[in-house]
Amino acid sequence: MDMSADQKPGDNARGITILGSTGSIGCNTIDLIERNPELYRVEALTAQRSVELLAEQARKTNARLAVVADEECYLDLKKELAGTGTAVAAGREALIEAAARPADWVMAAIVGAAGLEPTLAAIRRGAVIALANKECLVCAGDLMLAEIGGSGATLLPVDSEHNAIFQVFDFKRPEAVEKIILTASGGPFWNSSVEEMKAATPAKAVAHPNWSMGAKISVDSATMMNKGLELIEAHYLFRMEEERIDVLVHPESIIHSLVAYLDGSVLAQLGSPDMRTPIAFALGWPDRIAAPSPRLNLPELAKLTFFEPDSARFPSIDLARQALRNGGAAATVLNASNEVAVQAFLEGKTGFLDIFRIVSETMDKMGVRKISCLEDVYETDTEARRVAGELSLACAANL
Repeated sequence: MDMSADQKPGDNARGITILGSTGSIGCNTIDLIERNPELYRVEALTAQRSVELLAEQARKTNARLAVVADEECYLDLKKELAGTGTAVAAGREALIEAAARPADWVMAAIVGAAGLEPTLAAIRRGAVIALANKECLVCAGDLMLAEIGGSGATLLPVDSEHNAIFQVFDFKRPEAVEKIILTASGGPFWNSSVEEMKAATPAKAVAHPNWSMGAKISVDSATMMNKGLELIEAHYLFRMEEERIDVLVHPESIIHSLVAYLDGSVLAQLGSPDMRTPIAFALGWPDRIAAPSPRLNLPELAKLTFFEPDSARFPSIDLARQALRNGGAAATVLNASNEVAVQAFLEGKTGFLDIFRIVSETMDKMGVRKISCLEDVYETDTEARRVAGELSLACAANL
């Protein structure tokens, strides 16, 4: 619904910027804002190239600025928003400037390493950052935490797993925490044989049994690389050593993660598999707002099941643990090579199992490099993508 005259933001409305508004996280955030229009004033919306949807969102929310990252889409966006009062811009610099605008709360939902620079721009001005882009912490965790410490920004995790931990983690007494436990759905291939996985198509890989997500994230779930990236993210968010972060496969996706304490207590956050729940938590923080997520019916669920991850068929979690142990730029290499490998698979150029091979071999070829500044991150990311691209071509030749 469009904001009508009696639904305008109130005097104390929170200024909102959504980086990546046309993706699944961005669309769910827009949905919640439309349900609570008096609470929020939309400062800026950004997208890569989804002009029509971005323009529709800008009109609905009366956004002050709409930015499309692809400069070739600028004229189309300008035409779509002519006469609306929404300013229009395009390109990398415009994206960073959108993140730097004076919004109180910024949803960082640009997929992949591309989200790092605009997210840092929002952090540097001390905003509340709702982080849906796990790759930011994976690629540059130490640098991001240093920037947060210097600016006074607040980081709220939006991933359902980290959001769950955030809700039950005792930040005042972290020494009482024994370990944290990330849960994983297992994805569409959890019960598949290696031969079935070898023959998997992109269409099958993105058909997640519980969650509605974008293609890249869905493939990450299918390979369980999402859980590897989340393990690294949890290490930075909660300052936990790698060996104190466990992973359990939980096919029902009802318990989103757990925190185990020294006295034997285990606290868990439960909810239906709907991203509007963790987004609503971050959007309303430190209060809570209503969300339309389906309510749990525990008698109907009857039982919840848990399994140890199968590292033989899904080596992604072990690769992430290796990256944390190696330190330096290893996690940057892991993320960059995974993005290249997943894209090659989605384009039908390589097989599903090639994703694991490309990531592992890229990590081996790149070795351990130091990260001392943002430029180091970009250089490592570029080189890792080059290496992974060559490996992808080699895999394609063998299909």
